[in-house]
Amino acid sequence: MTPTLHIDCTFGIAGDMLLAALVDLGADLDAIAVELRKLPLDDFSLSTQNVMRCAIRARLLNITLAHALEPAPEGLAQYHTTHEHSHTHSHSHSHDHSHGHDHWHPQRPAGEILAMLAASHLPPRVKQRATAIFSAIAEAEGRIHDLPPQAVHLHEVGAMDSIIDIIGVCLALEALDIATITATPVPVGHGVVSMAHGNFPIPAPATLELLKGIPLSSFSAQGELTTPTGAALLKVLVERFTPAPQGTPLAIGYGAGNREFAHPNVLRAVRLAPPEEEDAAREHIAILECQLDDTTGEQLGFALETLLAEGALDVFHTPISMKKSRPGVLVSVLATPERADALEHCLLKTLPTFGVRRSAASRRILVRHFEEVTTELGTANVKLGYLNGHLVRVSAEYEDVARLARAHGRSIDQVQRLVLNAWEQTRSTRQP
Repeated sequence: MTPTLHIDCTFGIAGDMLLAALVDLGADLDAIAVELRKLPLDDFSLSTQNVMRCAIRARLLNITLAHALEPAPEGLAQYHTTHEHSHTHSHSHSHDHSHGHDHWHPQRPAGEILAMLAASHLPPRVKQRATAIFSAIAEAEGRIHDLPPQAVHLHEVGAMDSIIDIIGVCLALEALDIATITATPVPVGHGVVSMAHGNFPIPAPATLELLKGIPLSSFSAQGELTTPTGAALLKVLVERFTPAPQGTPLAIGYGAGNREFAHPNVLRAVRLAPPEEEDAAREHIAILECQLDDTTGEQLGFALETLLAEGALDVFHTPISMKKSRPGVLVSVLATPERADALEHCLLKTLPTFGVRRSAASRRILVRHFEEVTTELGTANVKLGYLNGHLVRVSAEYEDVARLARAHGRSIDQVQRLVLNAWEQTRSTRQP
């Protein structure tokens, strides 16, 4: 099993910070640059340097463009920034630089970048990840500007350095053989940011659009803590958001932002040992509960059916005695963390309750596989449950059993025995 990666973005995230942290973790920056130069990009060079951020050593990424950019044509609205010769990044879209001349990043249509990736010879997973990230950005910008994603002209994210950041991160993940990624809840900061279309409140529109469905942290500071590129990386790459890494740390990398804050302007990347199969079968879930003493059977049945249709893992109700000795029911819903908010809303809309409790829990599940068997009544699936690689549970899939029982006028017990006998016979013929 491959290692997992935990992105600790407690103080924010930008594309260059994540790339620098992955290089600090062990990814070869020179090898990344070689792969990037196979793409039709402007000439560039990459390097990192050690810097201190609130007494923490971290790597700062430098992108040097070989050719100075020409001034923007008069009257052409483009993304403006200032550049120094080392082109160091920061959390802000405007960079403080030494020579003080204004240059411009040309707008890049999303379709042009996606076509470049499609025609590239990048490793398949790198191409898939990078394409998904740029597609997510184009879709977010399209919703904001009411344009089809392919027609969106990317401003800040379409700039040369951001293209290098995004594809570079995907190459670094491939070099480290990272398949599973988690991250902390995300801070956004506050204030005003200057962008291609003018001044906007932080978080920038594209950033907030990309962060839909992602938990935000309560940490805040003056300035842009999470950039659109950082938000897009989290949106596409992260499977689960959790306050702390889970597993055994193997290595830690630190990537620095260019600006100095009162807090450490760093992003931490933690490579974790892959969990054992037994731990991999443990799921983190949310338990939603509410107590009712004034609901009808019809309301309760409708709510339970609706909750299951909305993606609940399981729903059940338990008779309880409530205050003033009133008989009531406790409605319990098991949900994935990603579906918990939607199922809370569903509970509040479908049942006469004024509140829903939520608690975090975990459950260990058997690793499940399905096998189809053929009986004299028709085909049915058998569900197999494994614990640490050993088969410990076999059951006929209920929906298939019920279908065959109704179609042939048999009892559930009769069909279950028929299906399991067919599976036993099939299994015995496969064994040496």
